[in-house]
Amino acid sequence: MNYTHFFCVPFTGLGLHNGFRGSRWLQNRIEVFEKFVVPSLLAQTNKDFIVWVAWRPEEEDNAQVKALYARLRETHLEVVFTFGGILFWDDKYPNEVAAERLLSALRVSLPVLEPLVKTDKVLVTLQPSDDMYLPDIAEHLQNWFSRAESPSAAGYRKGYIMNYQTRELAEYLGTDDRTPEAIKNYPDTLPPFYTLLFSREDFLDPEKHFDLIKGIKSHEDIVKYPNFTSLDSRGFVVGCHGMNISTAYNHPFRGRILGQQEASDLMFSLGILDVEPVQFKPSLRSRVRTFINWLPFRNVLKWMYGKLPQKLRIL
Repeated sequence: MNYTHFFCVPFTGLGLHNGFRGSRWLQNRIEVFEKFVVPSLLAQTNKDFIVWVAWRPEEEDNAQVKALYARLRETHLEVVFTFGGILFWDDKYPNEVAAERLLSALRVSLPVLEPLVKTDKVLVTLQPSDDMYLPDIAEHLQNWFSRAESPSAAGYRKGYIMNYQTRELAEYLGTDDRTPEAIKNYPDTLPPFYTLLFSREDFLDPEKHFDLIKGIKSHEDIVKYPNFTSLDSRGFVVGCHGMNISTAYNHPFRGRILGQQEASDLMFSLGILDVEPVQFKPSLRSRVRTFINWLPFRNVLKWMYGKLPQKLRIL
């Protein structure tokens, strides 16, 4: 391969409360990751990639994190953990603070990755810790970017959505498939399933790396990245498990529910056919979040919530 391909998993450090909501929250997040995400990565038809998991500095001595690393090393995946924080802009903070946090994370994390980057080009695929890519995506992305120049980016707009508590699967609609009501009531968002192509120099230099990604204030902004392309094929499975901050299974872009055989075939291809549903005892914060996610006017509530002073935000 003429480029190094990272699947980057932002695990802690994102959002309010310093991106960490307690040991039980972390335990649940790790369970989802190991039950669903790890098998889907192992199911990739092309495994020539590195799973890069990004943590806060505080997790470097966390027993749960150390145990996860040991278990991942027992798989056939190549894995690296960094402890500088998340590697993209966090819009939950004022711009100056977000910029400082991001630049600090890059300065701490990129030197750890330098020995792994032995190519002139670097691919970074955002891999949420509770969502999955379809099993041919690593191969598809590597083939697609082989014809691209750096910097450039590509993202998937459509895929599937899965309820991890019931194992039900449905289509996640692309732009052209959404109902007029969904298009009218919700912005044309691009979900967080995108890949960036860097030159080795731009990737490993914290300041150059920062300059390229600082305009991506949220995943919808990926369309502003140089030479962005929207990929037409289905690429991902959004995972809903009751702890999600913003995504519920009744998502307005949810489409046709898959039949039993079709759902079984998809789960088999992802390596999760025999995975048991997850059942978490939700915290009060999670219950409130779930309630808001099910309301038809939830985006208005989230907008109002975002206008509150940060010290008053408890969710």
